[in-house]
Amino acid sequence: MRESLSELFVAQQKLDARIIEEHHAPYEKTMKERVLAFLVELGEMANETRCFKYWSYKGPSPKEVILEEWADGLHFLLSLGIALGVESYEHEMRLESCSLVEQILKCYHLAGELVSEIKPQAYAMLFSAYLNLLPLLGADFAEGKKAYYAKLEINYARQDGGY
Repeated sequence: MRESLSELFVAQQKLDARIIEEHHAPYEKTMKERVLAFLVELGEMANETRCFKYWSYKGPSPKEVILEEWADGLHFLLSLGIALGVESYEHEMRLESCSLVEQILKCYHLAGELVSEIKPQAYAMLFSAYLNLLPLLGADFAEGKKAYYAKLEINYARQDGGY
């Protein structure tokens, strides 16, 4: 099933406009910072899954915690897309034939390629790989979207509070 992310781009663009104005942080001056912010959030999500912690018996954090971290990463990816002129995106969710660790590493690799060549094609590959984390996290697009909007509310509250 193809999922449209157009409304997410619109929602992110509104938040971005506020941040750009209030923090004097235009896209053209903050692209690498946005990629790094995405990578930090990707790492935080990986940490909550504990998928790489072969030395530990402790299980993953609750699904809603993992999805909140995934939504944090989505915020930065949407923002990067907007900066590149992407206004909509349709994605066919699929379960990758690799492990969660491998898919996360693929996202890191593709983010590195995006930094070296900040172009829509590199962005689309990263965005697709990131969206395809959802099934590996035991979630569907509706759950990811719900997590995004919940985090959007938190992000607006943070801006209101002088974050």
